Amino acid sequence: MPPSYRRPPRFAVGCALAAFAAVLASPAWADPAPSFAELLARLDQTPATLEAGALVDAAEARARQARVRPNPTLALDAENAFGSGPFSGYDNAETTLSVTQDLELWGRRTARINAARADAGTASLRRDLAVVDAAGRLALVYADAEAAERRATLAEENLSLTLADARAALVLVEEGREPLLRGIQGESEAAAARAGLDEAIAERDAAFARLTAVAMLIEPVTTIEASLLDQAPAAALAPTDQTPSVRVAEAERSAAESRIAVERTRSRPDVSASVGLRRYEAEDATALTFGLSLPLPLFDRNRGNIEAAQADFRAADARLMTARQEAQADRAAAQARLRASVSRVNAADAGVRSAEEAYRLSRIGFEAGRISQLELRATRTALVNARTAAVDARLARVRAEIDLARQDGRAPFQGAQ
Repeated sequence: MPPSYRRPPRFAVGCALAAFAAVLASPAWADPAPSFAELLARLDQTPATLEAGALVDAAEARARQARVRPNPTLALDAENAFGSGPFSGYDNAETTLSVTQDLELWGRRTARINAARADAGTASLRRDLAVVDAAGRLALVYADAEAAERRATLAEENLSLTLADARAALVLVEEGREPLLRGIQGESEAAAARAGLDEAIAERDAAFARLTAVAMLIEPVTTIEASLLDQAPAAALAPTDQTPSVRVAEAERSAAESRIAVERTRSRPDVSASVGLRRYEAEDATALTFGLSLPLPLFDRNRGNIEAAQADFRAADARLMTARQEAQADRAAAQARLRASVSRVNAADAGVRSAEEAYRLSRIGFEAGRISQLELRATRTALVNARTAAVDARLARVRAEIDLARQDGRAPFQGAQ
């Protein structure tokens, strides 16, 4: 075969090697992300936790306001003044200065306070759940960014191995031990590996941008040094039905029940007492006045609001039953996924070791001419897949730990809060 037909593969592979070398030689700038534990310590600065804390403050303020009694009413009345006949002018006027106070009978104030306290307790539990959810989201974004970084590294290694295999194939083509097609195939594989690297780098940069935003970091993250994928899951707590979601549902049920008492007290009349001082201008005398007032419950007995509160309570009770059922199932599923993910990580690591040894032996056999390029490509592909599977297995383990930590009411990879 004339030499002119063998130069294009050598030139193409040489260009690919030069491009890859330029990438490796380009100046690297890196701003390592803080560790997950450090980011977890800043969790109270995230918008989700700030919002939940503000809602707790609002609920506690309403609970304090519920203890306050209604303000008295000060009234000034003038009668028999500026009329006609003997009532012309102000000489025969009767002026009354009175103070009226709502007595809040029938346990109205107590019911109002209890309802406000129940709402404040519910808001506090929701804040705890929001903190746990925010910690889980942070762990997932952190793990996704680390996984994307590892995939980009694997893509670089894949390109390096592909170019090395293509170069070895080109040598065999030059020696006439392989057909020209093998060189062209090597060039195609190198181009595909280069495209895979570009895609992996884009995914890594996007994952770093998400981590920077979620963690509220000032400088953009460009690398992760403290691994979360390699961190062992925390020991699970003892099984319990009191998961954060169940506790929130129980608090919502209690709050709904307390609102029934509030609506029932509103069905009773508001009794107000008044005391005043009356001035008689004609006699130049004064006298005290006393009085009680209450509306007649002829038309409005607040039945609609009572029935609505009772319906809300039934709905909250149904949500509590659902939360308990789901909590039991979700915890069992999370534990099963975590056990499976741990086994998957061990199996993936063993697979990587086997694939690395298989590729090493295949490369030796290929350079010695005992193994074809197709067999070498198969072992290289198996190695890349095994390394990718190891990353995916670790990411699945993180997800399982996040699910179980939410059921325990703690941050992922941390002990009980």
